[in-house]
Amino acid sequence: MTRLPDGYRTIEIGEDRQEEFRAVDRLAFAWPPDPEVDAQVPFTVPFDRAMAVEGPGSRLAAVHGSYPFTLPVPGGVVPCAGLTWVGVRPDERRRGLLTSMIATHVERSLARREPVSALFAAEQGIYGRFGYGCAADAVRLTLPRRAALRPVPGSEALTVELATADADLHEDLVDRLHVAAGAERPGWVVRSTPALRRRILVDPPQWRAGGEPMQLATVRAPGGEPRGFALLRRTSRWTEAGPEFPVDVLAAVALDAPATHRLWSFLLDLDLTSSVSTPKLALDDPLLSLLVDQRPGRPRLEDNLWVRLLDLPTALAGRRYLAPLDTVLEVTDALVPANAGRWRLRSHSVDEQGTWALAVERTDQDAQLRVDVRELGAAYLGGRSLAGLVAAGLVEERTPGAGVPAAAAFGWPVAPLCSWTF
Repeated sequence: MTRLPDGYRTIEIGEDRQEEFRAVDRLAFAWPPDPEVDAQVPFTVPFDRAMAVEGPGSRLAAVHGSYPFTLPVPGGVVPCAGLTWVGVRPDERRRGLLTSMIATHVERSLARREPVSALFAAEQGIYGRFGYGCAADAVRLTLPRRAALRPVPGSEALTVELATADADLHEDLVDRLHVAAGAERPGWVVRSTPALRRRILVDPPQWRAGGEPMQLATVRAPGGEPRGFALLRRTSRWTEAGPEFPVDVLAAVALDAPATHRLWSFLLDLDLTSSVSTPKLALDDPLLSLLVDQRPGRPRLEDNLWVRLLDLPTALAGRRYLAPLDTVLEVTDALVPANAGRWRLRSHSVDEQGTWALAVERTDQDAQLRVDVRELGAAYLGGRSLAGLVAAGLVEERTPGAGVPAAAAFGWPVAPLCSWTF
């Protein structure tokens, strides 16, 4: 573990110091304190995973926590530590506190047998130096009202029901549909604790920026079965030309193409509105294919989930591969020495879907690719091409052409995405 300055120590945080924990994060992210909001919004970090660096005088100098996730990966799932609430007081920066906290997080995650960690990066430049690679991208659009969609058979038979979102009434429905909608998508982390499941539907007035209370639109089949939902907010905005209400879609999922079409047909044609902003969407989200014209939406690309391999052989063996592979990687990892060295990746069986299992073993054979753990994390969910990383100079081919078969094996037909920020 990285040495802390004299007078500082790493501690676990109990419920009795929750407010101190919150206060550090408020300072780090310039969030104003609001007791009314705190009373409504559940504290989501499990206390057996809430950690801090305590400085002189017992003041908390920095904090972090993690969530106990199951990360969907190509063809499977692996245990995952979702790193969150990472903050250092502004007057405690440049003392190695973040480096120490990351080392603590890695050590504790490995002790819990979590071979992978994931996070959302407040700043892109921070976490790469700790071995996290950006493993998924998201796209957002701001669409004009009545943006045209291509027709989908079966959409017209579905209905949409609108209600003010209520955690007591709607938590189970929202969670059930969210879990089902992302069952085949790498990176689709689901809310793993009661506090996280409730958190999505908590809607303090202070968060609405003048908009209405959060609304829930539910797509239903003719028999009443829910097939999709959206959480949305409209904001009353009147101009000389008339009403121009923006619609902010906070979350949207659907179980099939008819439900997707019906849901977005409803969202794109609400009365008084002028524009509809989407939530983060996967690069292959069905809405992008259904739009007759994407250009007015001005698609904006953003980084999504960052992934760090903690136990390399367990993590790599925990997913499936699109093509057979037999290659040797020379891996560098400055933080977890057990990951460093040469590893032979060898396919050994294929399933009925045509995807391959992989054995990962140490070897003395010559390496065909030299790669840092950061780039392995970026490629892990199938959304980054190893061949592309070779072209960028971030992965070295020791054997010319070795990047192409590795990229073919690591790729995946479904783009990765985590639909919510943790």
